[in-house]
Formats: sequence, C-alpha cells, structure tokens
Amino acid sequence: MRRFITTLAILLVVIVAGMTALVLLVNPNDFRGYMAQQVEQRSGYRLALNGDLRWHVWPQLSILSGPMTLTAPGASKPIVSASNMRLDVSLLPLISHQLSVKQVMLKGAVINLTPESATQRPADAPVGPGNSAPLEEVPQGWKFDIAELRVADSLVIWQQSNGEQLNLRDFNLQLSQDEKRQVHVEFSSRVNRDQRELEINLNSDMDVSRYPQQLSAAINQLDYQVTGADLPKEGLKGQMKMEADWAAVTQAFNLKNLSLTANDSQLDGSASGVLSARPQIRVNLHSPLLNMDSLLGLEPDDANDGQRVQAQRSGPGPVISQPAEHDNADSPLNAMDGNIALSVDKMRWRGMDFAQVALKASSEGGLLKLQTLSGKAGNGEFSLPGSVDVRTAQTVVALKPRLQNIAVAPLLKAFDLPASLSGDLSLAGDFSGTGLTVPSFKRAWQGRAEVTLDNAQMAGLDFQQMIQHAVERNSDRVQGADNVDSANDLQQIKGNATLNNGLLLFPGLKGHSSMLDYSGKGEVNLADRQADLTFGITVTRGWKGDDELVKRLQVTPVPLRIYGPWSGLNYSLQVDQVLRQQLQDEAKKRLQQWSDRNKNSDKNSSVQKLIKDL
Repeated sequence: MRRFITTLAILLVVIVAGMTALVLLVNPNDFRGYMAQQVEQRSGYRLALNGDLRWHVWPQLSILSGPMTLTAPGASKPIVSASNMRLDVSLLPLISHQLSVKQVMLKGAVINLTPESATQRPADAPVGPGNSAPLEEVPQGWKFDIAELRVADSLVIWQQSNGEQLNLRDFNLQLSQDEKRQVHVEFSSRVNRDQRELEINLNSDMDVSRYPQQLSAAINQLDYQVTGADLPKEGLKGQMKMEADWAAVTQAFNLKNLSLTANDSQLDGSASGVLSARPQIRVNLHSPLLNMDSLLGLEPDDANDGQRVQAQRSGPGPVISQPAEHDNADSPLNAMDGNIALSVDKMRWRGMDFAQVALKASSEGGLLKLQTLSGKAGNGEFSLPGSVDVRTAQTVVALKPRLQNIAVAPLLKAFDLPASLSGDLSLAGDFSGTGLTVPSFKRAWQGRAEVTLDNAQMAGLDFQQMIQHAVERNSDRVQGADNVDSANDLQQIKGNATLNNGLLLFPGLKGHSSMLDYSGKGEVNLADRQADLTFGITVTRGWKGDDELVKRLQVTPVPLRIYGPWSGLNYSLQVDQVLRQQLQDEAKKRLQQWSDRNKNSDKNSSVQKLIKDL
C-alpha cells in the first residue's frame, strides 16, 4: 500500500512538473495570429485580441485574453465585444505546439445584433450586368465549430427591422455539441420593456446534422415569468415543453408533444403548418383547465359585494402621449390562414364556470369563422356560432347565440349588469357589432332575441308582498295571505329583446307563477347603467276579506314602474288606482240599482248623469 501511494505521488509530481514546464516553454501569444486566421477562414469574421495572452492552469488549462472584439465582414461595429475571454485548451496537442480549444467563455460581453454590426457588401465588390439575375445564395451548413461556448453575465442589444430595440440583460448561454452535430443549449435572460419584465430560462437539444435543409429541436423545459404594468398582480408564469421539426425546402414546421402552463391553466397538443408567403397554420389543443380570469387578472369587486368583475392589475400601463390607432393591419388573422380545434374540460371566464367547451374555427383572408363554440354551464348548455372579421379597420363580430337553461345571475355579473335576477335562461338570438370586449358589447352591438326565463326570482323585489302590503295600507277590507314562502313561488318569463348600441328594449314580457300574472315592457341602458321598466301585476291568489274587492284584485293588474340608476333603483306602485277604480265601480253599481228602482223619480236623470261622470 505504501508503494502504491508513493507511485501515485511521484506520478502527480511528474504531471505537475510537466505542465509547469510546458506552460513556461509555450508562449500563448504565439497562437494570436493563428486564432485570428482560423476564425476568418472559417466564418469571415475578424477576431481582434488586445493585450497579452496568459496561461491559467486551475481548475483546467486555459488561455486568458484581455479585451477582444469579433466583427462581421464590412461591419462598422463589432458584433461581440468583451473585456476578457477564456479559452479552455487540450494539453496533449500543446506538446507539438498545436492549439485545440475545448471551450470558449466570455464574461461581461456585449453582443450587438444591429444593422451596424451586420455583414455589409464591400464597396469594391464586382457588380454584374444590369439585366442579369441575382445570384442565389447557396445554403451552407452549420458553421459553428466550437465544441463548447459559454457566455455569462452579458448584454444582447437586438435592433428589430422596424427600428425598435430590445435589450436582453443578464444574458447567460451555454452551448455544447459533439461530432454528430447534436447540440445542447442552456439559456437564461431577462427583458425589460414598457414597464414590464420577462424572465426566461431555456433547456433544449437540437439536431443540426442536416442543417439548413432540416432542423430538429426538443425544448426540454422553458420557464418564463412576465410581470409589470397592466398585467395581473401575480403576473404570468409557467413552463413549456415541445418537440419541433423544420424543413427548409417545403418551409413546413411541426410542433408535437406541446405542453404549456400559464398560472393555473394548462394546454397540450400539436401545431403544424407551412411558412410560405401567407402562412398556413393548423392547431389542435386540449386543456384540462383554462382559467381566463387568472390570465386576464379578473376578480370580483369586493366593494360591490362581488356583483361586478373588474381587472386586478399590478399597476397602470405606460402613458403614451399619442397612442397609435388600432386598425387591424397587424392582426395575425390578416397575416395567416388556418384552422384551430380546442377542447377544454373546465373553463372559467368572468366568474362563470364552464365544462366540455369545444371550439372549431377556420380563418381565411382575415375572416374567422366559428363553426363550433359550445359547452356546458351548470345544468345548461350554450352554442355560439358566428364570425369575426378583421378585414376592415374595426373588428366586426356576428354571433347567433343559443342558450339552454343557463343560470342568469352569473351571466349578468359577467356582463357587468345588476345580478338582481335569478333563474334559468334560454335564448335564441342574432347579434352583430364592432369589438370583442364587454364594453364594446354594451355600446356598439345590435340584434334581437327570444328569451325565456324559468324559475325566475328578483332579488329584493317580492311583487306579491309589495302589492298586498300596499293594498292593506290603503284599505282595511282585504288582507293578504300570511306566511307565504315567496322563495318557492318561482316564475316563468317570456318575451323578446332588442339590442341597439347599448339600449336593450323589451317590447313585451309575459310572466306567470302560481300566485302572479303580469306583463311588462321597458328599456335598459347598458352604457349609462339606467333602467325604466313598467309592469302590470295581478296577484291571483292569497286574498282574504271583501269578496267584491278580492275578485277585483284577482283580475286587475296593478301598475308597477321600476326606474333610475342601477345603484339606486326607484319603485312606483300605484295601488290607489285599483282601489279608486273599485270604489267607482261599486258606486256606479249602487247608483244604477237605485236608478232601476226609482225610474219615475225626478232625481233619476241627475243620477244617470252622475253615473256617466263616474
């Protein structure tokens, strides 16, 4: 054992002594011209190394340089500049004064992806005849020959074609490849723009052996988080995984095994298409849970007892002195065609819960056709076929909704209407308008619908008790029924509704329950949050007292008007008209009886005149 340890110690001393002698005998500056020459021969880029090169032997044998720049042919600005660079080299080739670089590492680098750093055509380049066709560039293979590249704590300046600039800060990249052109990439960075921040972390593998004809990649994990102005308080964060293939000849792509999470929502499926002059896209997705409220930052407004849904943002968006007018010119529907199939097991939108939601749509030339948009809500179901047209400056929407037994209270709340009505809504309508938002629906939509509301109740409005108490206050001849459970006296309401730019008209409503019959009409101003409805309500049961008055009340509608702002509706119940009419009828009856008994009386003519006046 002692001999073995001694042998290892001697071997270690020999290796350390050999490495020390090697780095003393080999000057790294001898490779300066060789490295610049190799880079220019293989890529055309100019490598400039400023300052002396020096050895670094721990934890691995490396060459350290001072400031360096890498410049594209004809560019006026370096594409890469760094205060220092480290080259990890192989030991054995140094024995024969050959340089084999295993890894290049840049720290604190600035990477410029701008027009000034792009390859430029030389001023003295030969120009072909004016009528000659331009030479087609021959696609070249994967040019990156370094086995490993690391970029740490760097900055990427990316200037887009429209002149806007993005800065990728805290840029970290680790790229490695083998002899078969299998590339592994790890990347992380953060981007700040418009008071928002995107953090991203990527782990991916690529097959570039057949590049550029074909490229395959697998995103093993992509973590992201977006926070900032005009976003949900908690921001948007999640993960994504997928496999991707690209064919250059056909310009076809295929995304498979796609998995995406955003907050508590999940999506999985596939997408494929052709990126031609007008891309053709096909998407097939499935979601076990799609929470639109979480993605849009919508929460109940506690100040209004949860009766309204409002956006909960982390802060207001940036103030723009002259905001650009939206004209649909940059809409994706105007830039590509395709179709989408989406199935959602559970979905939440503006406080409403849906199940088994199915969407099938196709887009062509800026016109999106909704062949299927259906689902279930509670014990009901809905269908919303229609179209979305972005070929004009304003988005034009046309829908033919069909609702069957949908709970109306959550629906009213979703559209920011007073949730004072409950029941199961069935509706068949035809609506159109401009804009896809709820405010647009309340101001710029038109249409009509046939409406039926079963098991209806109006919160805070017990028509039966209102009328009975009003009658009892005005007359002691009748009384209403005691201990009536109005909660079980459910109503059915039928009628038509017309929507015209925020004004919802009800030309005729009919209602019925076990103790009520009524009709009504009126209007609701959605934009101004005002209502003006008039009902004629007949309480058909529950009266006790004077038979004549009871019979009158059982067949006579009592006028009721509901009007004013939603925050404080006013009620006008005109029971005195019914009682006054009853008194007039009773007076006429008794006067007529007296007149019939006294036909020959001198006062008969005066009585007849009084009857006519009544």
